[in-house]
Amino acid sequence: MPNRITELFKIQYPLIQAGMIWNSGWRLASAVSNAGGLGIIGAGSMYPEVLKEHIIKCKAATDKPFGVNVPMLYPNIEEIIQIIINEGVKIVFTSAGNPKTYTARLKENGITVVHVVSSVKFALKAQEAGVDAVVAEGFEAGGHNGRDETTTLTLIPMVKEKIKIPLIAAGGIATGKGMLAAMVLGADAVQVGSRFVASEESSAHLNFKEMVVAAKEGDTVLTLKELAPVRLLKNNFFNQVTELYTKSPSKEDLIKLLGRARAKRGMFEGDLEDGELEIGQIAGLIHNIKPAALIVKEIIEDFENAKRFVNKL
Repeated sequence: MPNRITELFKIQYPLIQAGMIWNSGWRLASAVSNAGGLGIIGAGSMYPEVLKEHIIKCKAATDKPFGVNVPMLYPNIEEIIQIIINEGVKIVFTSAGNPKTYTARLKENGITVVHVVSSVKFALKAQEAGVDAVVAEGFEAGGHNGRDETTTLTLIPMVKEKIKIPLIAAGGIATGKGMLAAMVLGADAVQVGSRFVASEESSAHLNFKEMVVAAKEGDTVLTLKELAPVRLLKNNFFNQVTELYTKSPSKEDLIKLLGRARAKRGMFEGDLEDGELEIGQIAGLIHNIKPAALIVKEIIEDFENAKRFVNKL
């Protein structure tokens, strides 16, 4: 399935596993890479020494390309960047910050750089910064979303119209049909997050995985825009956030309620009541926990079947 993204990353399929905090360790990244996609280690939930350990283990578990996602708003960013360079990582996805900050330095060290955006404006800024590709992530996604609530269906063609570099679609994609739709709209590849949360290799707690599988339409809501917009499953913590919003809270009030390690408590430690549970709207189409390699296989098979169906129309 050769195209601009498979050639850029030297992978078999234009399918990227998102680098999600508390979900995307070396086991998931290496499994996806071994299956023909691009696995990504999520550095956002890792101390520098932990990230180094995951990179070393991923290199031992796969001889295929893999990458690291770096949210630039996290502490220890300088140390994290240096570890990535020292360990010879070849692909970096940056997010939640200015792509100009590290793109030149990473590329000087032979690293392919991709930046995650939620708007045409920031896609153009990323292109100007010299990145090799962008991920355009729609409102349906579970992670750090844009504040404008632009859906993937509208975002992808608008970004495609304005940029020249390869485009990766994200947000609300968990099937081959969704992958084909995104590529028809102009994407060169797709980035899949939520579907890989419910994989055997995901580092998420089993409680969280099972809640994702049980989720139905309407069980997630985008919130906390004043901090960093995230889509959350409804639970006790979400209800506390909703109640606080009835009192016109300040940013400081929201930070106080969020506290420290709320996402870790929910997704990694399995506290389904008071933890922060980030997942995309597509959770309503995720019905089981499977090995990552099987998920990749099923997405690609569904993609090929969808192409054949479209050809008959």
